[in-house]
Amino acid sequence: MVNEGNGRIKLKSVSRSTLSKQVVERIVQMLTSGQMKPGDRLPSEMELIEDLGVSRPILREALSALEILEIITRKTREGTFFNEKVGSHPFSVMLALSADNLPAIVEARMTLELGLVTLAAEKITDDQLKELKETIDAIANSKDNDYGEIDKEFHRIIALSANSTVFEGMIHSLLVAHDKTDREIKYRERERTVKHHTAIYNALANHDPYEAYKQMYHHLNYVRQKVSEHYLV
Repeated sequence: MVNEGNGRIKLKSVSRSTLSKQVVERIVQMLTSGQMKPGDRLPSEMELIEDLGVSRPILREALSALEILEIITRKTREGTFFNEKVGSHPFSVMLALSADNLPAIVEARMTLELGLVTLAAEKITDDQLKELKETIDAIANSKDNDYGEIDKEFHRIIALSANSTVFEGMIHSLLVAHDKTDREIKYRERERTVKHHTAIYNALANHDPYEAYKQMYHHLNYVRQKVSEHYLV
């Protein structure tokens, strides 16, 4: 990647393998290299297509992934911009660079959630515990095993209950990671999920950070194993 001196950034051509991911990487590198900064407008779609040597569908697939991660924003008639607050979502950049490495995403999620749950055990309120219990009951009473959004809400409540301003910018990335793993789970075990969530809930209700860590690790390690099974198929 070189700067041509006329404000236009020239990127090396992308090989035909894993094109979308490589485009994501090249665009993120424009930011992480310091050649562009949060709030800057990206080159036009036609310039990116020419510079990267890819088709419009490949470019748009990559841009959609970056937009979901809130690294960029596309504005009608104005162009595509790096988000002003992209620095407040550090895990988003990491997720973008690991878009096709789901096991790595699960491990990143584990790292973040295990820290959050220990803080949550110290700080969670009675109201938040009530909300947490409601998600467990909703999963237990679900009829079609389609409870992914309720599952995500369980983890969101825990993350928010940690009440850490430093972690606030990471919670969105955590939920994106949850969505990416959730989409790859081909079968659900409602009773096991309820059992895991209940064990985490009991530890939080007892304000026991050690037990909360243990039970969250047990739960997320199970998710990691399911993802690994998917990759071995």
